[in-house]
Amino acid sequence: MKTIQTSLLAAAAVAAGAAALLMEAGAQQPAPAASSATAATANVYAGIAPDKMSAAVQGQLERVYVPNLRSNDVYVIDPKEAKVVDRFKVGRSPQHVVPAWDLQTLWVANNAEGRTDGSLTPIDPKTGKPGQAIPVDDPYNMYFTPDGKSAIVVAEAKKRLDFRDPHTMQLQYSIDVPQCGGVNHADFSIDNKYAIFTCEFNGSVAKIDLAERKVLGYLHLQMPQTRFREGSTPDNPLTEICTAQKGMPQDIRISPDGKRFFIADMHADGVHVIDGDAFKQIGFIPTGLGAHGLYPSRDGTKLYVANRSTHKIHGKGKGPGSVSVIDFATQKVVQTWPIPGGGSPDMGNVSADGKFLWLSGRYDDEVYRIDTSSGAVTKIKVGAEPHGLTVWPQPGRYSLGHTGNLR
Repeated sequence: MKTIQTSLLAAAAVAAGAAALLMEAGAQQPAPAASSATAATANVYAGIAPDKMSAAVQGQLERVYVPNLRSNDVYVIDPKEAKVVDRFKVGRSPQHVVPAWDLQTLWVANNAEGRTDGSLTPIDPKTGKPGQAIPVDDPYNMYFTPDGKSAIVVAEAKKRLDFRDPHTMQLQYSIDVPQCGGVNHADFSIDNKYAIFTCEFNGSVAKIDLAERKVLGYLHLQMPQTRFREGSTPDNPLTEICTAQKGMPQDIRISPDGKRFFIADMHADGVHVIDGDAFKQIGFIPTGLGAHGLYPSRDGTKLYVANRSTHKIHGKGKGPGSVSVIDFATQKVVQTWPIPGGGSPDMGNVSADGKFLWLSGRYDDEVYRIDTSSGAVTKIKVGAEPHGLTVWPQPGRYSLGHTGNLR
């Protein structure tokens, strides 16, 4: 334990020094998070329109960073050329590339599945190069409090949320979520008072009071009466009676008006809709086999759903993967884009101009660039088992984490 603490402090000093150099160089910082009073009447996604690029990202490279879970590396793609231009090794089992709250660092979350040598690798977005990794316990995913005072390391295997200094990653405090097996993805209320985290292995979600630092409760998600049969395709959507007792919730995103949360569920093959304030389920939207990642369009009118092609955690390549497009206003699927030749769309984000949706192909060792006007797909080969890629830079004042949940 002493060795780990010593390494952490040393790495923290390096990170703090780097932050100081950025400040001395006059790096512009994003505006503070909106107050609760102003946020209550705002459109959550008003700040991520293409014309809302922060001065803080000036001079940063246009790149797509792809963490490859099994090859323990990050591939770097030039989005204009749609080709790999760099790659570098990181820690064990990189899961997500996470933009920092201040938009000055991209963190690679290496959770070292089943081991104790997890770490966070910083990437300088101006050079696209990695820095010295910081030892951190089980960083499956990472978010940031809306005020930017803490990074929230999602320690999935520990059923714990570790709040850390957003620059040095020194531990501030932890919140245990004992009834949230597989805690992994989150989104924040429009007034910044609470966050809702998904519990992958419990088929539920957990509501966290950010000010009081406590769990407000858990909500079990109701499964639909039917779901898509394993092997069904967007062109031939075979269904079956849903016998699963609990779902497998994945990504979560808030509605533009802040009244609802949408939760992708791999076992339910669709998106649960819950009232965040009342903390109750109010609807369900079927999308496709293995619903997984959720990404709002740049104008905040649509929600892209990545359907990973199977109910299984470890699936096969060339599956019937697709992307469903939900209209936020009507809560209806208005388009479905199959992956040509099969695929396994997982995690990613939308380009800064909103013209492309970038997703990792989890079981196919590839990345998909999807034209949001037509659904046309370009495939790019990457490392082994790509996961939570991020597209950078993106519009917004500050980052709440994951693969680029900006506001």
